[in-house]
Amino acid sequence: MIFKRVAPSSGLAELIECYWIVESHDPAPRQQKIIPDGFPEIIFHYGDPYRIKLGRRWEPQSKSLLAGQLSKFFFLENTGVSGIIGIKLKPAALTHLFDCTMHRYTDQVVDLHEAFGNRLQAMESELRSRKSHDAMIGILDRTFMELAEAAPVAATNIDKAIDLVFDSKGMIPVADLAAAIGVGERQVERLFKKYVGLSPKLYARVIRFNYIFQLIQEGNPVWTGIAYDSGFYDQSHFIRNFKAFTGEDPTAYIFGEKNMANFFLRKKE
Repeated sequence: MIFKRVAPSSGLAELIECYWIVESHDPAPRQQKIIPDGFPEIIFHYGDPYRIKLGRRWEPQSKSLLAGQLSKFFFLENTGVSGIIGIKLKPAALTHLFDCTMHRYTDQVVDLHEAFGNRLQAMESELRSRKSHDAMIGILDRTFMELAEAAPVAATNIDKAIDLVFDSKGMIPVADLAAAIGVGERQVERLFKKYVGLSPKLYARVIRFNYIFQLIQEGNPVWTGIAYDSGFYDQSHFIRNFKAFTGEDPTAYIFGEKNMANFFLRKKE
């Protein structure tokens, strides 16, 4: 299976975290666990479709998708050969561009047309007519530059608050967020519900959980040190938090396995 991450053009850095591509010519079904990473996504399958298990049952997916913020893990499985290109967007980008309420899509992966109608249909048609990765990335860059020009994004309170969550590695209290952007805590809750889809407290937990993977990449091999550095002063609290997002104990999780979950959570190639 091929995993590839591509940076957007510099003019899109405020809207797009990265583009990503996953390909495999092996049609044998393989289950993949998807773990919360703090970013919504737009996803196009140019290979065979996947099926998804968000709850108890497996369901077929469409080939054009919007994935909202996640508070828990879920499973995907290919139905044939894989060819996927995704846009990993900044947390508030979709609301800035389309004025949507992200809470509607929390823990959901929905048909893209259900979310946005035909607004991205031209981009979708172009993507399906291209064969090279570079050509597809060019289409995405051009489309999102046009969207950004039509709906210019200026830094807002929610963007400042999200930056503070990332800067603190998810270790900032909601009261401090509210004080930093000059609003009340209830207003911070409303902003995160609309623009992000998770409460500020839960979103900070997701980002703090992600920081664990950064520490692993940096070569910290001691769990007590990782727990402390990621803001957990109690080992049992650290384990409960890790299991809530992955379904696994941290000592049992295979960080080096080549799969979608690790690809999305490991920021460095």
